[in-house]
This record gives sequence, structure tokens and C-alpha cells, in this order.
Amino acid sequence: MRSAIVAIPADTREMDGYVWHASPSQYASAAFKAADVIPLIVPALGRDLSGYTEIDEILDRVDGVMISGARSNVGPELYGQEPTPENGPYDADRDATSLPLIRRTIEKGIPLLAICRGIQELNVALGGTLATEIQETPGNLDHRRPEHDDPDIRFGIRQEIAVERESCLFDILQEETAQVNSLHRQAIGQIAPGLTIEARTEDGVIEAVSVDGAKAFALGVQWHPEYWAQSDHASYRLLKAFGDAAREYAWKKRG
Repeated sequence: MRSAIVAIPADTREMDGYVWHASPSQYASAAFKAADVIPLIVPALGRDLSGYTEIDEILDRVDGVMISGARSNVGPELYGQEPTPENGPYDADRDATSLPLIRRTIEKGIPLLAICRGIQELNVALGGTLATEIQETPGNLDHRRPEHDDPDIRFGIRQEIAVERESCLFDILQEETAQVNSLHRQAIGQIAPGLTIEARTEDGVIEAVSVDGAKAFALGVQWHPEYWAQSDHASYRLLKAFGDAAREYAWKKRG
């Protein structure tokens, strides 16, 4: 029985004259089928919220939070840089929802899994910065997704990460290396206080972090475990560990 509910903050999209609150189906499907939890999409109403009051109302009703990837990037003004058309698109409503939600999730000790854009939001929420267009940095690999009509190729598992031996991620994967489907053009720049690096690619790009002293499961990954959640060993183990943490939290909360 799926006994835990996990919140997934939505993106905003303008379509047919409406503003939509939406999330890619892969995240909800992975939460349901691999993490074995019930996903709950939270509208990106952050700029309309008065503070932590409404966020606490949301968090009081869930047992975990999954911060999904998205086509938009975190607004650079949130980490001391200037927005540019090349670095966009942006989603200010998503930022205004996810960043305070992340901070409060950690404060309340609720399990947190932050994926792709999510790991970048996690770093910014705690005071870190982002590096943009990382493929232009000398010595860096091109981490962008391949241009192809087949999503299985775009999200193909094609990069190796080195996992820190003494880390939460190693405890989950039980391996010092893993093959992942990391596809992005920006990444963590200056790491936030309170985060620990859990994995990198061979060019040094940060691919996973954990929250120091977290009261519950609190990991961020730059790759996309949701896409191959039911067929890739590393993806499944990560999502299952998050689901297990959410269920444990639910059981304790409900006595």
C-alpha cells in the first residue's frame, strides 16, 4: 500500500491564453512506480504566498518533497548575477515556490530529493551560486543533451560519475562509480554552506550533493533518475531510497 504522499512543485506554462501549472509526467510516474509513493503536484503560487504559513500547510500534509527538473533555469538575480536571454527561459513563480519550500522542508526534517533543476535550486536556496554554459569552460565535457527526436536517445545513460566513498549516495548505490543520464548546460558553481559534494563527473562537475546534518533523507542529483526509474539499477535504487524515507517519515508522523 502506498502510504506516503510526496509533493512535486509545478512549473508554469503559457498555453492557449492560459497560465498552466504543470510537471513532466516522468516525475510523477517515477514517484508512483519506483518510489512507491503518491505524487501531489503543488501549484507554483510562491509569489502569492505570504510566507511560511501556507508552505507549512502544504508540508503538514505530505511525507516528502521531490523537486523536479524543468526547461527553465533558476533566476540569476537569486544568486547575485544578471539574467540574460541566452541563459533563459526563466520561471519566477517556480523559483518563488521551490526555494522557500526547499528551505522549510530541510528545517522540518522532511525527506527531500532534488533532481536536475532541483539540485540547482537546492544550492541557490542555501546560499550557493550556479555556473552557466559550462560546456564553454576549458576542460569541461559537453553535458548538454544530444539533439534527437527520440527521447530515449536524448535521455540516454552516457556519463560516468565518481561517488564519494563516505557518502549517503554510496550507501544507496553501493558503488564508487555509476553510469547516469546527466544533460544540462549549467551546474553548481560555488557550493552552498551546509551542502556536501557526493559525486562528480571526470571533468569535476558536481553531480550530487547532500545536506549536512539533515534530519531525514536530503539529496540532490544533477542527472535524471526519473527517466529510467524502472529499468536502470542506480536510478531505481535512488528513488526507492527516497520512497523508503518518505514512508518512514509517514509512519512516525502518524504514530
